[in-house]
Amino acid sequence: MLFHPFEIALSGFSGSGKTTLAAAIVSRLAENFTVGCYKHGCHRFDIDREGKDSHTLKKAGAETVMISDPEKKAVVTGIDNNGLKERMVFLDCDLLLVEGLKELPLPKLLLVDREKKILELLAHGDIPEVVALVDTGEERGSLGNDFDLPSFHRNDIETITAFIESFLAGKASETELSGLILAGGRSSRMGADKALLSYHEENQIVHTATLLRQHCREIFISCRNEQAQAYEAFGFPIITDRYLETGPAGGILSAQQNFPDRALFAVACDMPFLDATLISKLVENRKPLRYATAFRHESSGHIEPLCACYEPKSRKALLASHAENNNSLQSFLDGSRIGEITLSESRTLSNINDPASMQAALKACRSPKG
Repeated sequence: MLFHPFEIALSGFSGSGKTTLAAAIVSRLAENFTVGCYKHGCHRFDIDREGKDSHTLKKAGAETVMISDPEKKAVVTGIDNNGLKERMVFLDCDLLLVEGLKELPLPKLLLVDREKKILELLAHGDIPEVVALVDTGEERGSLGNDFDLPSFHRNDIETITAFIESFLAGKASETELSGLILAGGRSSRMGADKALLSYHEENQIVHTATLLRQHCREIFISCRNEQAQAYEAFGFPIITDRYLETGPAGGILSAQQNFPDRALFAVACDMPFLDATLISKLVENRKPLRYATAFRHESSGHIEPLCACYEPKSRKALLASHAENNNSLQSFLDGSRIGEITLSESRTLSNINDPASMQAALKACRSPKG
């Protein structure tokens, strides 16, 4: 990854029609995705004009100038040698379409000029990670293909767009989904460890892990350091909190620090009504190109952060929120581009936090109707 977890480039010589093709593809991708575009050029450019206030300020020595109006913002700044600024700017987008940068190691569709000179560079290994060829000639079928790569004509916009969607979906499918049982709370209102209560045949740790095991190859328990010894007996790997006194967000960030490339299906340990149907629904409707996928309660309108899939790219955004002293997962999800699923039956995700609620839940779980 250079600029975005889901990036793909359109590369070719100057004048090969990259921008025209990119615009046509973006218009179709934008129907289902939030698309970022990064145009790289070898020539210098200016997006501001002499005499404008922003131009005057930059000329006077300002390192970074932001121009904004009620609808948009633009930032003029210097070169970031490690690429962090670019990665953060595009993080909110589902995917990134790059124009240019044929020499850099990112997956790309290569636009082939009419003389096919760019194929010489490809043959010599000077253009890495080419995943398909695009014929820019007037006549279809004139390209030929000695590289065992998919090939398209420049006017096959729908087919090219479908290829890009399929390619990025394939990349997303490579992300391993792990389960994370959030058991690090202090259970102060309950007066007993909520993770060790048994509403079913097993306690909540084992019961929740059994539900997650249908979709997750590996399941972890997130807890405080002093809880680890008691939880080790259940045979699941333990991830102790490294972000202290930050609530469930600290548990997720701690797990992401250990496994930054995994998606995490995070579930609170105090949801005895959670069932396999709801777990499957979340997995089947997961949006891996977004920050997360979560349920929104139809009755209250609230997003549910404690039964949700957090994608790897959410880590940077969660760290940014943490740096702003905001550790609310609900606030993060409400302010981020996520996949949402409407939940009509709110009881399924009820948190049981006190003895009275526990007794009612025990009665409900053990009744014939469950």
